[in-house]
Amino acid sequence: MEKETVKRRLNVVFQDVFDESSLEIKDDMTAADVEGWDSISHINLIVAVEKEFRIRLTTAEVRGLNNVGDFIALIALKTT
Repeated sequence: MEKETVKRRLNVVFQDVFDESSLEIKDDMTAADVEGWDSISHINLIVAVEKEFRIRLTTAEVRGLNNVGDFIALIALKTT
């Protein structure tokens, strides 16, 4: 799947998980940039992404993510 398509769909997931319709993700965004992004919402985000993109993420893959750009790239790779 192309990264721009992933980014658009992932943005909707972020808006749903964080209950913020105006939230716009950026490649360099991290948990520190999003109000309410704590360990529980992180788990909710991963589960929502797996459901939306019909993929499974390993613990190692999740730990290797440094920012939203990495997340987009991983999803694009796993949906190709």
